[in-house]
Amino acid sequence: PARGGSKRVPRKNIRPMNGRPLIAYTIEAALESGIFDRVLISTDCEEIADVASKSGAEVPFLRDPGLADDISPVSVATVDMLKRVDPDARSVAHVCQLMANCPLRDAEDIRSSWRQYETTSPDSQISVTRYGWQNPWWAFRQEEDFTLAPLFPEAMTARSQDLPELYCPTGAVWWGRAEVLRQEGTFHVEGRTGWEIDWRHGMDIDTEEDWQLTAALMNQKASAELEE
Repeated sequence: PARGGSKRVPRKNIRPMNGRPLIAYTIEAALESGIFDRVLISTDCEEIADVASKSGAEVPFLRDPGLADDISPVSVATVDMLKRVDPDARSVAHVCQLMANCPLRDAEDIRSSWRQYETTSPDSQISVTRYGWQNPWWAFRQEEDFTLAPLFPEAMTARSQDLPELYCPTGAVWWGRAEVLRQEGTFHVEGRTGWEIDWRHGMDIDTEEDWQLTAALMNQKASAELEE
């Protein structure tokens, strides 16, 4: 999914990062993984469609503008693509949703995610990363008078090592059975499983600060590969 109306980071999906359109990194990872029959882009923007096609993906049609607004869940666009390319529900068994704003996820991440999905056979599987030093068990809600109300009062006096690990979803690699997506319209179904990805590979770009951090991580990775 790659809509053209990003507000916080304008033209995000085709904005150059280290000399390449952002969406090109995701398309390249998908193609290099070697596990897909088709790599398709759902977009409402002709410019994104052109860039995606030149990067090796298929753009069979433009998305309905009504599915590219600020409130429609991303999965709606994915399910729309599924229904349009396989209207008779005969040729597609599994769908993988790869967000273009996660450019550090690579081909091996996709293959590793698929191996767990194929082995465990859930209705859906989403990529997750562990929370780091910002421990959500210690989260507060701040009231108008600046007083702090803990979301998990029972955890406030516990040591971090004594609390269960919590995981945050990232848009890097999501899998779902086609029949389930058609019926439920979402990857968030009961019994969904999580596949853990390194937080650096799972970076989601939603703000300009995210963009700068991702670019720095990408440069760091490139430098490490050159040293090898």
